[in-house]
Amino acid sequence: MSVALAPSLLSADFSRLGEAARACEDGGADWIHFDVMDGRFVPNLTVGPIVLDALRKVTRVPFDVHLMIEGPLSKLDPYLDAGASRVAVHVEAEPHLHRFAQHARGRRVSPGVAINPGTALASLDEALHFVDFILVMTVNPGWGGQAFLEGSLDRVARLSEMIRSSNSRATIAVDGGVGPGNIGDLVRAGARHFVAGASVFSSGDVPGSIRRLREAAGSASSLRA
Repeated sequence: MSVALAPSLLSADFSRLGEAARACEDGGADWIHFDVMDGRFVPNLTVGPIVLDALRKVTRVPFDVHLMIEGPLSKLDPYLDAGASRVAVHVEAEPHLHRFAQHARGRRVSPGVAINPGTALASLDEALHFVDFILVMTVNPGWGGQAFLEGSLDRVARLSEMIRSSNSRATIAVDGGVGPGNIGDLVRAGARHFVAGASVFSSGDVPGSIRRLREAAGSASSLRA
């Protein structure tokens, strides 16, 4: 059983994003994560497809895009054109999740659905059967560097059971407050993919931070397997 790591550039130095992307590649990151915010669905503004397009020229690491925006389906293609390999839209923001998944697959991009901490897991019942992954927010989205929310571990475990009982092939990704101290518990709860921002970029040693996360996740993975 393997895990995958996606460092979030939201916690990187925005004046040196190219260097941050290359450091992620040097550290063996599985994806580079982009938190796209529109100032409407969440109270912050971040990056658009022009940033993805620029960084696509400096790294070969696949791009993992999290659209925290209103009307994501209508704004999806520029991110696909800019090189996204995986895209998650929010169950709270997109009423046409099946259409989104079809469109992404038609562009050979892996579709996922994200869910906020206060949204009932039952809202994912149908999506479990046509997306590749569920992105569980373990902080309230809008800013990086937040603390992991109490109760999130149980939420991941309950979602894992939902996936098993429905015979879904979707995997669980986690975003928010992920670090070496909790990634093992999240693996044991059923998560497989991890977005990590502050725990990767705050140390100044991006490859070393990625290695420590992978070691912590790998130890838990071996015990679970």
